[in-house]
Amino acid sequence: MNDLSRKKGFFFVTTGAICWGMGGTVAQKLFQEFEISVDWLVSVRLLIAGFLLLMISCIKNNRSHVLGVWKNRKSAFQLVVFSIVGMLAVQYTYMASIKHGNAAVATLLQYLSPVMIIIYLLLRKQSIFTRQDVITVLLALGGCFFLLTNGSISQLSVPVSAVIWGVLSGVAAAFYTLYAVPLIKKYSSLVIVGWSMVIGGSVMSFIHPPWEASSLSPITYGYILFVIIFGTMLAFWFYVESLQSLLPKETSLLGSLEPLAAVITTVVWLKEPFGFYQWIGTACIIGLVLLLTRTKQASSETTLSA
Repeated sequence: MNDLSRKKGFFFVTTGAICWGMGGTVAQKLFQEFEISVDWLVSVRLLIAGFLLLMISCIKNNRSHVLGVWKNRKSAFQLVVFSIVGMLAVQYTYMASIKHGNAAVATLLQYLSPVMIIIYLLLRKQSIFTRQDVITVLLALGGCFFLLTNGSISQLSVPVSAVIWGVLSGVAAAFYTLYAVPLIKKYSSLVIVGWSMVIGGSVMSFIHPPWEASSLSPITYGYILFVIIFGTMLAFWFYVESLQSLLPKETSLLGSLEPLAAVITTVVWLKEPFGFYQWIGTACIIGLVLLLTRTKQASSETTLSA
């Protein structure tokens, strides 16, 4: 693997992670300043980004490659379940957490999903509780405490509804990470995520059709396009492309720039107040991500994100 290829890989993964984090912050602005509906944005975001990913896959491979998952009845059923209970659930809960709170807290809470996976595997007796697991859980609990309370046990620094949606987003992310394993092993991740977005967006369209939108200003459309193109489609595509040039472990490690980008853009651009202890909580959760990626070989099982 030559030096130029590795540089391209680093560019792709860092750009993708930053776009993911910034996409959440832009979504927050849409919800809180322009009063865009969560239902509408989720349906539009999933449909357009999903179709774009499938088109990219068609260009890179061929149409039969994109349609292959539907030729196997079991795989097709798994894809539908993954699309609704996994992709749609994680996208909706993440966006709802942003609307009720802010992008920084929502992104950090979603990054607790590895801890939820550890707990699930322990309950299923598929793994043993190690010293690293103890450190991981302590970092997660400590990070959440400081992040959500800013050091004061008498009140939360964000609304309870934002916390609930954020935790549910972590649960949904844990589910789709585990459930996607057989699909990602058998088919291209671009194809699986592309179809899951299209299916999830189609289901969401029954709740809030994408064509039912109030009159929007040009700048609002610009923000919406940023969330769809940069915060969703390019973010995932670049992340997957980086796996061609970097080790999965390196890609996962650099992917932790996402919550950092969400926190920085939320504080600097949206002027959200962020206390000293919340920064400590942020450091704990980012440290948790770094610990997991440095000590465990990442695989295609964990290449999905919000």
